[in-house]
Amino acid sequence: MARQILILALAACLLSAAGAPGGLSLREKAAQLIFVAFSGAPPSAESQEYREVERLVRQVGIGGLVLVNVANGRLIDRAEPYALAVFLNRLQRLAKTPLLVAGDFERGVSMRVEDTTVFPHAMAFAAAGDPELTRQQGAVTAREARAIGVHWVFYPVADVNNNPDNPIINIRSFGEDPEVVAQHVRAFIEGARLDPRFRVLTAAKHFPGHGDTAVDTHLNLATIPADRERLERLELIPFRAAIRAGVDSIMTAHLAVPALESPEVPATLSRAILSKLLRQQLGFKGIVITDALEMGGIAKAFGSGEAAVRALEAGADLLLLPSDPEAALAGVLEAIRKGRIRRKRIEESFERLLRAKRALGLVRQRFVDPGAILETVNTPEAGRKAQEVADRAVTLLKNDGGTAPLRSPKSAAFLLLTEGRHGSAGQTLSREIRRRAPGATMIVLDPAMSWGMLEDAVRQAQPAETIVVAAFASVAAYRGNLGLAGEYPRLIEALLASGKPVALVSLGNPYLVRHFPGVSAYLATFSNVPPSEIAAAKALFGEIPIRGRLPITIPGIAEYGAGWMAVR
Repeated sequence: MARQILILALAACLLSAAGAPGGLSLREKAAQLIFVAFSGAPPSAESQEYREVERLVRQVGIGGLVLVNVANGRLIDRAEPYALAVFLNRLQRLAKTPLLVAGDFERGVSMRVEDTTVFPHAMAFAAAGDPELTRQQGAVTAREARAIGVHWVFYPVADVNNNPDNPIINIRSFGEDPEVVAQHVRAFIEGARLDPRFRVLTAAKHFPGHGDTAVDTHLNLATIPADRERLERLELIPFRAAIRAGVDSIMTAHLAVPALESPEVPATLSRAILSKLLRQQLGFKGIVITDALEMGGIAKAFGSGEAAVRALEAGADLLLLPSDPEAALAGVLEAIRKGRIRRKRIEESFERLLRAKRALGLVRQRFVDPGAILETVNTPEAGRKAQEVADRAVTLLKNDGGTAPLRSPKSAAFLLLTEGRHGSAGQTLSREIRRRAPGATMIVLDPAMSWGMLEDAVRQAQPAETIVVAAFASVAAYRGNLGLAGEYPRLIEALLASGKPVALVSLGNPYLVRHFPGVSAYLATFSNVPPSEIAAAKALFGEIPIRGRLPITIPGIAEYGAGWMAVR
């Protein structure tokens, strides 16, 4: 670390002395290409996190921030809109150049911020079957993001999820049909720029396509086995659509693509993929963002400095979340000093970011008005749109004996298989069921429960006429798979062995039913957010038509487009 600091200081003196166009030295321009994470924890000027971010903004001169909800490797509470806006205003005052602030707002701003409009996952939009709903999501997300001081939405997901075992894309994708994915990708981009007052940058991800892998790149390097012909007719179609729609940026994937590059070189670090394919062949002129450089798909093979240098050499503009930002900057400056990276390469990327800041109006006004948040964020109209998506997405894929909707809800037993670590999962569904059938058996379970405790739940469910199992299975980084946790699979098998009709409702991973083909009915919501929980209750109680269409294939269970109208 001492050597890195020495290199940083030495290179800073050499480069600053030379000066650079636009009022920033070359060292300062290189620092602008680095974005670091900050969490949604209650921002305090006394916290260690704030002091570190402040130092990186004030002293190192990083170009931007990415809002996350992880601190020290653990999930934390999402940010509160007003406090977040005040916090970001404070950091903007410290920055020599206006900061760009980004967030993975895949389910709207609610993915990272409390009290904002909660949208379902992407696959629910495809199941609902109307890109206009996705366009509306884009408009709402842009409005709410800008209101709290966020300018860059790392969305839409342009990956085509054609691998049922994909543990990290799954419901984050619009499905397995590349043309349908392209329609929704284009719709979100268009929606995000409907109102020029709330202009945001959009990002299509993860190039050149992360859908056909069974590896979580947060953990390890994945491989896309497709040849060039398959890439053209599947993976690349949504990215071409995004480029035609004027997407502002494209985020890379930490995966190997042997058809395009040596198997040991991730796409993020590949000149053949980023410069030749993306820039030259696809004609993309916008900003190329690396996926987080701290992820296992990169970090296990390269240090922060070398990963940063290789990404820039490959054609990336923005270095996202390096494990050690100062080591990344030191590596880049050393590469410039040795002639490995040309000065022009840094200035090209800096100019792209500067143009983006100007287009967003940040050069004129970098602050937001916290007082305007209440009238802009989480409006009733936006909430109704989100609920409409969730309602229309519910898909019925199996219904032996007309199990769904429930004939006699009061005589049913409802078992909610929560994920434990997410304390709120299942609360909305439980409340909605109790409101409709106060006398029904309700059992809320946790994956940490012993088999003895789960056996007791099976016994409690036995007197019921029908057993409803609501399984929460969300996509989460670093988990490695999307199967049901703990003894849940054994629990479902025991329920099936009882001979009672079992209706399985998947709130999340729609492929779960592959492991339980004996269920009488199967409904999928394609998301685990509260609007999807409400939609599941409505569908079970026959209050809405079940009209979603499957945007994927579930091997051995249902073909693409399956689903039928069901209402009682």
